[in-house]
Amino acid sequence: MAGRSEFRRAVSDAEKSQRRQVILAAAKQVFSSGDFHAATMADIARAAGVSYGTLYWYFDSKDELFDALMDEQEAALRHSIDSALKDESVTDVESALQSSVRAVFDFFDADREASKLLFRDATAISERFTRHLLTIFDRFLGDLEYAVSDAQRKGMVRDAPPRVVAYAAASLIGQLAYRRLSTDDGLSSAEAAEFVVSLLLDGLRPR
Repeated sequence: MAGRSEFRRAVSDAEKSQRRQVILAAAKQVFSSGDFHAATMADIARAAGVSYGTLYWYFDSKDELFDALMDEQEAALRHSIDSALKDESVTDVESALQSSVRAVFDFFDADREASKLLFRDATAISERFTRHLLTIFDRFLGDLEYAVSDAQRKGMVRDAPPRVVAYAAASLIGQLAYRRLSTDDGLSSAEAAEFVVSLLLDGLRPR
């Protein structure tokens, strides 16, 4: 225990944060390029350029590393969506939704292997990661439900249970995003987002 304490005191918070990011990047590379179950902590340590012991100062297991990667990927996706919503072209509900959906597609397209692993295939690895992925999905669903409720108050979306509307919209967006990971439909992210939003709003506008 003394060695561990001395190691932590010898490294600044900034250095520890940087080293943690290096380890996470290496883990994402190792997990994305092969079988999660076959990958070892030693493989990740080698890819990160750190000692086996150093790796364990930061993460106790592969599962903990994978959970951290899922959290990091969620945070990065949220940042992409938030940045898209700050664009000056976003002026109403339709443009906000289109920008958000395009941000999701762009994010998945930018790193397909990692997105497949962390947002799609995680459910096949273990029940633990399935629960984690469902928790992430539920947080995004809550955000979408809030947006639906706001649009309903403004008379822009038909009256229906916001949670049901949000779930239907999230399912459509998610399934198309997953499909784009392995299938080329010949649509850019902007074209796909425009199609999805048009389909959603045509069905949701008050009649």
